[in-house]
Amino acid sequence: MKKSSSSRPLKICLLTYRGNPTCGGQGVYIKHLSKALVDIGHNVDVISGPPYPHLDPKVRLHKLPNLDMYNPHHLFRPERVRDLIYPINMYEFLNVCTGSFPEPFTFGERVYRYLQKRRMHYDIVHDNQSLSYGVGRLARKVIPTIATIHHPITVDKQEEFKAAKTIYQKFRVFRWYTFIKMQIRVARQLSHIVTVSKFTKKDIAKEFSIDENKFHVVHNGINNEYFYPAQNGSRPENSIIVTNSADMPLKGLSYLLEAVSEVRKKQSVKLTVIGEPKKNGIITKLVARLGIGDIVHFTGRIQNEEFADYYAKSTIAVVPSVYEGFGIPAVEAMACGVPLITTSGGALPEVVGDAAMIVPPADAAALTKAIAFLFNNSDQRKKYSQAGLERVNSVFSWPKAAQEVVDVYREAIDGHCRFS
Repeated sequence: MKKSSSSRPLKICLLTYRGNPTCGGQGVYIKHLSKALVDIGHNVDVISGPPYPHLDPKVRLHKLPNLDMYNPHHLFRPERVRDLIYPINMYEFLNVCTGSFPEPFTFGERVYRYLQKRRMHYDIVHDNQSLSYGVGRLARKVIPTIATIHHPITVDKQEEFKAAKTIYQKFRVFRWYTFIKMQIRVARQLSHIVTVSKFTKKDIAKEFSIDENKFHVVHNGINNEYFYPAQNGSRPENSIIVTNSADMPLKGLSYLLEAVSEVRKKQSVKLTVIGEPKKNGIITKLVARLGIGDIVHFTGRIQNEEFADYYAKSTIAVVPSVYEGFGIPAVEAMACGVPLITTSGGALPEVVGDAAMIVPPADAAALTKAIAFLFNNSDQRKKYSQAGLERVNSVFSWPKAAQEVVDVYREAIDGHCRFS
């Protein structure tokens, strides 16, 4: 039986069912947490489904292929038809064809088989919110296993269901989120859960009916290699940056577009959106309906090295989300020294503290008023810029996050050993 030590390096296995940082915050989390864990002396492997993460050279990546049905090069169909001879692949194919999202479940089945044969290779398994039945079996039968839950996915489902206009659209939302029941059941089985804010801890505990004592709050860090206050002369006037082009209602971009349309009626304004919206999607149609295509610029995908320059060319940044379990874009903006407006959705007030102007979520009028106020008050912009930098430097650090996660690992390992 393995014994935990308060000092020895740990052999850590991080799991993520999709890990590319461009796919969202979970990919960013795996990339930076794995590097920070290695940097403080631990051995780290990442097991991921496609699209695969971009990892530090010191972190070993084990690729766990699936049908990759959301790959734009073979969208909604397998790249090789012969792969369907395997039952798990056929299950994945049929579920995608009928509108559900099977990746968390199928990843868990594959990873369970993989780690059954390699249980002696690791001290701890850390799941990145797949919360699949396979992960639950690992925790019960094979190896100490914890999970990070970034926010309760039930909130995404509720917001998308509200935004759906027709019975068919509501059915599609219901069908897509059928994996939630699995995630709730598995989360209840785990002895230790990491989450990224106190607000999210309370939300998850309530939504999933889990004892709050199982949770350990560990704030995300920030990558100062890419997010820092670039010195490119004075900031331009009346320019907004938002790092969210998603059509997801939860991200609140539609409210910001409506606010920009209103601000334009009284003064000049330019909005830079990092990313690219779906063709003929909600955001594209709204830009056209509001007649603001000449002042809204979508950058498409940009390189990490470009972020600081984009922030330096902006008067203010806005995070208009209806709900955030943490809100990495808010921390990134503060790290770049940009005056920030956020909503009070989810954990955002906890993350930004007094270092941002906060408005109610899903309120275009409040965003309009806040944007106009900061555009016309340079002293307030300077105040929020300095406060943001100070908050990031004192609170959000990946080495600090890695050490706090390791403390959770050791507690989980000790508990597993006592009951083994």
